Amino acid sequence: MLNRVRSAVAHLVSSGGAPPPRPKSPDLPNSTSAPPAAPPQAPRSPPTRAGSGTAAPAKTVEARASFSRPTFLQLSPGGLRRADDHAGRAVQSPPDTGRRLPWSTGYAEVINAGKSRHNEDQACCEVVYVEGRRSVSGAPREPSRGQGLCFYYWGLFDGHAGGRAAEMASRLLHRHIREQLKDLVEILQDPSPPPLCLPSTPGAPGSSDSSHLVGPQSCWSSQKEVTHESLVVGAIENAFQLMDEQMARERRGHQVEGGCCALVVVYLLGKVYVANAGDSRAIIVRNGEIIPMSREFTPETERQRLQTLGFLKPELLGGEFTHLEFPRRVQPKELGQRMLYRDQNMTGWAYKKIELEDLRFPLVCGEGKKARMMATIGVTRGLGDHNLRVCSSTLPIKPFLSSFPEVRVYDLTQYEHCPDDVLVLGTDGLWDVTSDCEVAATVDRVLSAYEPNDPSRYTALAQALVLGARGTPRDRGWRLPNNKLGSGDDISVFVIPLGGPGSYS
Repeated sequence: MLNRVRSAVAHLVSSGGAPPPRPKSPDLPNSTSAPPAAPPQAPRSPPTRAGSGTAAPAKTVEARASFSRPTFLQLSPGGLRRADDHAGRAVQSPPDTGRRLPWSTGYAEVINAGKSRHNEDQACCEVVYVEGRRSVSGAPREPSRGQGLCFYYWGLFDGHAGGRAAEMASRLLHRHIREQLKDLVEILQDPSPPPLCLPSTPGAPGSSDSSHLVGPQSCWSSQKEVTHESLVVGAIENAFQLMDEQMARERRGHQVEGGCCALVVVYLLGKVYVANAGDSRAIIVRNGEIIPMSREFTPETERQRLQTLGFLKPELLGGEFTHLEFPRRVQPKELGQRMLYRDQNMTGWAYKKIELEDLRFPLVCGEGKKARMMATIGVTRGLGDHNLRVCSSTLPIKPFLSSFPEVRVYDLTQYEHCPDDVLVLGTDGLWDVTSDCEVAATVDRVLSAYEPNDPSRYTALAQALVLGARGTPRDRGWRLPNNKLGSGDDISVFVIPLGGPGSYS
């Protein structure tokens, strides 16, 4: 199904005119500039053009026009062509020109082996300044840079059925996070517990006195404890949802087809927040120890959530699917027999009598990388996919897809880190062929070959991880040293150092 959707999107791009310019989001103001210490933005890598004197087909030029790579790669038109070459699959990293990503972050990527027309992964690395929206007391705040907050941001976006959703999320998700944090600037810098309510703006709807609606205090139980950390988690969760809603509004006018998995890291006030919606993965390698910072969301890992939704809202199944799971597809000749099954409440298996409704296709089928929801998609959380339908049907899949991430928090102040402690982010192209232990071994092998204060060591590590997952070209495709197939998917990797030179403040 996804291949058909990709083909349809590719046909749309090639048969129509060049896509319209991407307007800025109507819902978000222009990005507030970061403090002077933040690296300046470079223009997005330009699309490639046909060489002079060549009569390239129009559809080739148009396809190139819709292809872009992360800003910080600073690719020339020739570099963009190499990055888009499925045969050579050259690894791309930011140029070693002395202007590095924040924290000397390492990054590397490589295009797929022909799975899709372009690299559908996108990445973003930003330093974002947040100006407070209002003071807790309700009094207008005088603009002052010293009263704001700065957060560091890294994002990997693994697109499917086209790269537009991933490209849009890479440009805008950190802005949504910034908007959600504006109300929290003063609260997060105050050690006292967060206020239960923020004051209304005078004259705004709902700002009139409503004290007569509040009953005696004795009617209420004691107030729940809410931490500053949970406020940041909530801001990130809301930002994901708002990003998904914006994609829904703009999917037609701006040709935002398909969807994407999103893996985001936010560093704020001494803590690292890792938010994941999809099948990308993040791990911390600290003194040789592996600390998982995310989990993948697939039809297998979210079976019970999906089955519960199908059970509570059977109309979403359209009479084509059953929310029950069976070890294999039920055959008509097995009507009346007792077969193994499990429903939304079960982790084990039991027997039930097969009825006519059980002949429908299961909501969740397959296992491992072949697991699919509604026989269509292999991930259950992410952004976009508002137009995705079941193959040969008008049944929408979006109701079963969640845009909410799981957010895990790591407190950097609770451990003394060394320069070899890193946070590794990777799209599924890395983890399909590489285990956590193999990544940790590569971390030790590569970093030990460099001086601890050499900032290029983290880019070298990211490149080693990408090369190790890609493999080398042989007669039967890209192969790993053990002769197993390498990853044919797009591969993108961030390596974020957690200790050593630099300051987190």
